[in-house]
Amino acid sequence: MLEVSDLTVRYGAEIALDGANLVVADRSIHALMGPSGSGKSTMLRAIAGLEHPDGGDVRWNKTSITDVPTHRRGFGLMFQDYALFPHRTVAGNVAFGLRMQRLDADTVRARVTSVLDLVGLPGYETRSVGTLSGGERQRVALARTLAPRPRLVLLDEPLGALDRSLREHLLIEMHSIFAKVEATVLYVTHDRDEAFTIADQIAIIRDGRIVADDTPEGLWHNPPDVWTANFIGLENLCTLAGLARLGLQPPMTGATAGAVPPEAITLATDGTRSGIVVGSHFRGGAYRVELDVGTDAFLVAWSPIGLEPGAQQRFEIAAGSVRWFAD
Repeated sequence: MLEVSDLTVRYGAEIALDGANLVVADRSIHALMGPSGSGKSTMLRAIAGLEHPDGGDVRWNKTSITDVPTHRRGFGLMFQDYALFPHRTVAGNVAFGLRMQRLDADTVRARVTSVLDLVGLPGYETRSVGTLSGGERQRVALARTLAPRPRLVLLDEPLGALDRSLREHLLIEMHSIFAKVEATVLYVTHDRDEAFTIADQIAIIRDGRIVADDTPEGLWHNPPDVWTANFIGLENLCTLAGLARLGLQPPMTGATAGAVPPEAITLATDGTRSGIVVGSHFRGGAYRVELDVGTDAFLVAWSPIGLEPGAQQRFEIAAGSVRWFAD
């Protein structure tokens, strides 16, 4: 188990990590998600030993590794550019970490074959990495990372250079691969879809601090504040006044805003609320409908059919599904 406690990293006067805390459970995939400049890559580098913290501690299985050199931590790192050796074959790249462990040639050869099979590249041993597609290079980089059987896998935006359709396919494959080898993974990304697809747990970092840490389902249904709700892509964030105009009142004192999940809105001819359709866009199986509900307030709902812009549309809201915030 990885434990990060009160981690602080400074670059001159700039504070990149400001007392950050994180726990990554054994055999889990934990995503670390945040906007650019939030400190997510700095945290990964500090965990890897590539940055020495100005304060705090990094522990593995209750033992501090803060002063342990990178090459002795037993962690595997994979970055967005893959950092493959262009002059080596696929096998030569995958075997690099194994040879650093001074394993015999037969063991290295068997492990390379095994891990290439695992990532879906059987028979690629003699291929030049320069002849591979982006997705294939990503698989080679993953194979090289997994070959030494690291006790923690660290990935920093590993799919950022690939197009979206390929990313979605590889995310599913990577999740399956990590489950097969029972890997413990910290997956750094700024992409919500990546984090929600691959992770068992998602931590949100903002200004060098972890501001939320929950399962994907828990984070989506109960974000801790408006900033987090907006960052993970919740739609229909409204002020108290806007929600009051829709007949919605907070169940607790101190609320400052709320979010109406699109799935909580039912479009119906006998609905008690109404709005004007300002947009209706097909999104592969359903239509994303945008409603002007008055005084510059808009709601997004889903419909099985397209609606004509300018038409009045009645709807209902499941009040119990509204998420309230007390920032």
